Amino acid sequence: MSAQAPPSSTGSTKLDAIKATAAAAAPGAPKGLDLYSRFAFAGAVCCAVTHGGFTPVDVVKTRIQLDPATYNKGLIGSGRQILANEGFGALWTGVGPTFAGYFLQGAFKFGGYEFFKQQCINQFGYEAASNNRTAVYLASAATAEFFADVALCPLEATRIRLVSQPTFANGLVGGFSKILKNEGVGAFYSGFGPILFKQVPYTMAKFVVFEKVSEAVYRQVDKSKASSGMQTTINLGSGLIAGFAAAIISQPADTMLSKINKTQGLPGEGTISRLVKIGGELGLRGSFGGIGARLFMVGGITAGQFAIYGDIKKALGATGGVEISK
Repeated sequence: MSAQAPPSSTGSTKLDAIKATAAAAAPGAPKGLDLYSRFAFAGAVCCAVTHGGFTPVDVVKTRIQLDPATYNKGLIGSGRQILANEGFGALWTGVGPTFAGYFLQGAFKFGGYEFFKQQCINQFGYEAASNNRTAVYLASAATAEFFADVALCPLEATRIRLVSQPTFANGLVGGFSKILKNEGVGAFYSGFGPILFKQVPYTMAKFVVFEKVSEAVYRQVDKSKASSGMQTTINLGSGLIAGFAAAIISQPADTMLSKINKTQGLPGEGTISRLVKIGGELGLRGSFGGIGARLFMVGGITAGQFAIYGDIKKALGATGGVEISK
């Protein structure tokens, strides 16, 4: 790419590679498992805190997707409906599996993203990775998300069952155990196809848009001279834009995921046939049910994630070795 390098760059990918290698090899700098465990911890915390905090919005969004005839008054109106009919606690249904699931997912997603970026650097060299960084971002995000979804899927299935059927069980342990006992391990992964279809494009868009927006900002602002507050603000703004893009791309799959986890499938009915049937019933318009609530939720979550992630990384000293932006 011919984009102008930021002031903190030398303007040469070869020299930047030497600088990055020197920074990563600095005495006391975390390396290997120590480094990626810090990335993973920062990712786990930022995802658990943000997704957990947005549980009421997620509950309303899921209800709108699953029962649009009843919940047809938008985010605020539908939230008031739930409050009036079921009380404050109903808005926090599924907070346990949400927190636990996204703690695991965040560790794999953010830690994996940094890990696979480094593998690309190791495989192709810093200069080639930097010059083809969009492809590196996409491939790293997709691979990391696959493993993250393996960890998330059982807890997401439990959360959706608790939200869609409030009397199903009491919390994470009860809901998880009941599904396992009555329906078997396979029930936890009935939504694995939709969750991949939703999360992989979501995460690819999320990281690429974040990286590109941040890069555009840092062409104007010298990152090495930016205060911690300024860097956090840039992370928030870049994350907000990334969240909007990711939400729109992944909305149809999110709706299908909610539908397929709402109830147990019919005897002998496979996941693919269920997805085809659900897709036909929804149509294009139905696939975007709850998009307003989800834009609000995902935009806020993503902004918060990148802000928290960046701050925790800095606090843990996990900042070197995987930066390939110009």
